[in-house]
Amino acid sequence: MKTAEREQARLLRRVHGQSVKEIAAALDVSTSSVSYWVRDIELTREQLEALRVRNPALNGQLVGVRVRAARARSLRLRAQEEGRRVALRGDPLHAAGCMLFWAEGSKTRNAAKFSNSDPSMMAFFIRFLRAHFDIADGRFRVWCNLHADHAVRQRQIEDFWLRTLALPRSCLTKSTVNLYSRSTLRKRTNMLPYGTCRLTVHDTAIVQHIYGAIQEYGGFDREEWVDCLPRAS
Repeated sequence: MKTAEREQARLLRRVHGQSVKEIAAALDVSTSSVSYWVRDIELTREQLEALRVRNPALNGQLVGVRVRAARARSLRLRAQEEGRRVALRGDPLHAAGCMLFWAEGSKTRNAAKFSNSDPSMMAFFIRFLRAHFDIADGRFRVWCNLHADHAVRQRQIEDFWLRTLALPRSCLTKSTVNLYSRSTLRKRTNMLPYGTCRLTVHDTAIVQHIYGAIQEYGGFDREEWVDCLPRAS
């Protein structure tokens, strides 16, 4: 994957509201690649209007985009309402899992991502997901973030996290091994024996369910979580 081009494409789409064709031309990549890279980014009303003004020929397509965006938002709201209903049942495991995600999870719109260096915490979080959502093992993705002194034990550490999560190696994505500068080498060595692990499930309904439950447990409303704007940390 062209990582730099992908990140730039997502920036141009999310911040500047550019069309797939505009991004493809700017980055000299195919429109199919751009379409895949930015498929989860919905344009705001203002961005859609600006795009319509720049490209009048796209008016018909933009109507379809708005309809699909409204439908997707409705589904996210429905998932949040389901999370609120489950929260009212008072299940301790559900409450603890949602609160843990509120504290440590990545706030994205379409995926539940949870990272930590504590094996017990990671094991608890996946137990919560398995107990409350119908998730086949093959849908989980595991990523390890390792320090330089872990390199010789990379396979061992990856297997440790997979055992902790009771997942097959097919769920593992490519790990990252961070290199140290000379000034930090001695300070950082062996600080975290197993680095950190990130567990991801790409499922809009699951993460929006959790958002809805968090709001119900916490007694507040956070409308931006439906769209996961940058300010929703």
